[in-house]
Amino acid sequence: MTQLALRSIRKSYGALEVIRGVDLDVAEGEFVVFVGPSGCGKSTMLRMIAGLEDVTDGTIGIAGQDVTTTAPAKREIAMVFQSYALFPHMTVAENIGFGLKLSGLAKEEISRRVDEVANTLQISPLLERVPRELSGGQRQRVAIGRAIIRQPKIFLFDEPLSNLDAALRVQMRLEIARLHARLGATMIYVTHDQTEAMTLADRIIVFNKGKIEQVGAPMELYERPANTFVAGFIGAPSMNFLPASVRGGNLTVHGTPVQRSRPWNAAGTVTAGVRPEHVTILPPEHGGIRGRVELIERLGAQTYAYVEAEGLSDPITLAVPNESNVSAGDVVGMLPIGDKVHAFDRDGVALAD
Repeated sequence: MTQLALRSIRKSYGALEVIRGVDLDVAEGEFVVFVGPSGCGKSTMLRMIAGLEDVTDGTIGIAGQDVTTTAPAKREIAMVFQSYALFPHMTVAENIGFGLKLSGLAKEEISRRVDEVANTLQISPLLERVPRELSGGQRQRVAIGRAIIRQPKIFLFDEPLSNLDAALRVQMRLEIARLHARLGATMIYVTHDQTEAMTLADRIIVFNKGKIEQVGAPMELYERPANTFVAGFIGAPSMNFLPASVRGGNLTVHGTPVQRSRPWNAAGTVTAGVRPEHVTILPPEHGGIRGRVELIERLGAQTYAYVEAEGLSDPITLAVPNESNVSAGDVVGMLPIGDKVHAFDRDGVALAD
């Protein structure tokens, strides 16, 4: 069942159009993540779904009902913000149950549901504390609990982890994933952090300049990006983009022939895209794209080399084995793995395999 239906959504502020005709269906129980650079329209889109921003044109449907002009309180959605927005003078239990109190629910029922939510989020020992006595992660759990207790049709998350430190973000990502698995609820999550998107999403929606560039499962976007924008945005470090050409079905990347198990169905100048883990490093006398190692970045589980090659403005990034003895200043050869190379036309659109 379609839980959220967006049809030809547009949003303008005067002459400035920030959302440019968005169409999207989100299924019941699906976890969808909106990603994109700052200013791409992802948070504006979320706020329109919530009813916090008016829609200039188009319709929003929730559970089969047109809610385009419906007040936020009547949309049966719950939103978790970047800031915790907790009442500082209220206890955790009072913060979680505040919305139910406003709706006039009996105290006994509020208490029962607060206990259920606290058990789900593992914050039962914190119910009598006030926000200043909580850590950042605990405060975010309370904010999530305040959303859960309303039993909404859709949960909306607007960069909820961006105020947390790196270790706590990892922990909270895991907890949100567990929460989705337990509740089976429809969740829409906005982030600029592609790691959050890749680890949480059933589907990722990539926004750019107010429109959707591509929709798909995380690994689908990683392995089959529709264009250079998606290819460069999804993946860390980013995909390498190199000048290339196709002649007779054969690909030459920055002057180096690259073998592939099947011929390319294209001709002429293209842009080759290759991820850091899909470039083989060679002794310079063995050929490949010749370059000098500028920097070695050791991250523990993974090591990256950044190599300057003549004629390229940006270094080529390579994933190298941790035991590699390559050092800054070394001259190396680099050979893309042919079957892993992507090719894009002059407009940045991926060429069909």
